[in-house]
Amino acid sequence: MVKVTATEVNNLRKKTGAGMMDCKNAMVEAEGDIDKAIEILRKKGQKIADKRADRDSSEGAVIAKVNEATTKGVIVSVNCETDFVSKNDSYVAMAHQMAEVALGTSSLEEFLESEYENGMTVQEKLIEQTGVIGEKIEIGGYKTLEAPFIGFYIHGNKIGALVGLSSASNGAAELAKNVSMQVASMGATTLSYKDFDPAYIASETEARIAVIEKENIELRRMGKTLKNVPQYISRAQLTDEVLAKAEENAKAQLKAEGKPEQIWDRILPGKLARFISDNTTLDQELSLLDQNYIMDEKLNVAQYVAGKGDASVVGFERVSLA
Repeated sequence: MVKVTATEVNNLRKKTGAGMMDCKNAMVEAEGDIDKAIEILRKKGQKIADKRADRDSSEGAVIAKVNEATTKGVIVSVNCETDFVSKNDSYVAMAHQMAEVALGTSSLEEFLESEYENGMTVQEKLIEQTGVIGEKIEIGGYKTLEAPFIGFYIHGNKIGALVGLSSASNGAAELAKNVSMQVASMGATTLSYKDFDPAYIASETEARIAVIEKENIELRRMGKTLKNVPQYISRAQLTDEVLAKAEENAKAQLKAEGKPEQIWDRILPGKLARFISDNTTLDQELSLLDQNYIMDEKLNVAQYVAGKGDASVVGFERVSLA
């Protein structure tokens, strides 16, 4: 049996992060050749990866990086199986290094095939660390974004968001961070209600109305207040004709209530605003610019952004472990 020195074992350990005994055994099997020893550890990792392929890797570290010009950003989620591993300093450091590599790529495939260190690709490093740690280690999320200005926010290494602005004007960093917090917190899927597909809006409207009507059957049985059944769920459905009809109905209601006509102008804006709010629930849930702003619910996000200067939000991305 070939004898290996403690220095050789330690060098392998520094390169791979593997345990001392694993490194010693690999060096012995490789007859002192460190490159062969690394390959042995990698093959061990592949065997473990194959065995754990169906395991749930819902823990990990979500990392965001932005280039020096603040024109490109990336979010990477390096997933593992347990919270214990995800909080390990060396694991988080690896996730940060992988995000740095990801910043120079434009697709997940390119990222996985990019060099991580010492000729080892990101994919090979993931396999190696699966063997070292004994858990399924994989890239759970990868998103990039380019814009004249990119900002980001990370919540507890669990959720990451990137926001792109139309310009790098004064206050852009604060604006992008605050809107990124909104994205991380509220989970929008599109920038504006204008981006929703009409067919999706139609099917979602039908489904939501059906759910509320079913809930109202039970509420009626229990003698409780019924939920409002909306006619619409998106601003995209509120045409000029729909809004004119809503105003007409509001005036008829005021007349029936005996409100003096001379004060209708003071009451109608509030009623129309309520009509729009009640009939744009899809927008408020999934459209970033139409959501209530989390730091001031008197504003929606579009109004908050407009009050901060000339920059507008041109895109966003979100990655989370859950």
